[in-house]
Amino acid sequence: MIGIPIALFAQNVGEWVTHKYILHGRGKKKGNFFNFHFFQHHRAARTSNMVDGDYRETVFQWNAQGKEVFALTLSTVAMLPLFPIAPFFTGTYVYCNYRYYVMHRKAHLDPAWAREHMPWHYDHHMAPNQDANWCVTRPWFDELMGTRERYAGTEREKKDWERRKAAVEAKAEAA
Repeated sequence: MIGIPIALFAQNVGEWVTHKYILHGRGKKKGNFFNFHFFQHHRAARTSNMVDGDYRETVFQWNAQGKEVFALTLSTVAMLPLFPIAPFFTGTYVYCNYRYYVMHRKAHLDPAWAREHMPWHYDHHMAPNQDANWCVTRPWFDELMGTRERYAGTEREKKDWERRKAAVEAKAEAA
């Protein structure tokens, strides 16, 4: 049973490390396989108030969502051989990968839900500093590492929202 909290922690650390060092570290370099995350996923979220339309498509496309599902599947398959030795760890890890996908998808299809239920992830995409708030499903490791920066519900968010709204209205009037 000790495998359950160990897997919960390992998954959260994995989110943080993968997001920070692979998806943002390597992924910000042109020509790198992982640049889809920053240059497609982040761009979609920033220009559509957190929505990423890739999540409306099938998972069998080679877009940001498809690559995410592929990576989660590889990670899950890599852990399956541990099942006979550590069934609680393996089961929890598989559950965490499934939960990651479900929550991440919902967050990018329903921004109001994300802001309320996953403010750390909303903050990652919508705050001025997109190089913080690396955890997706739970903010545990961000809190531990000091990389959790709050944005949702702040005065800064309110001003940014008003600025974005004015820009959309001005664009609509010009059209």
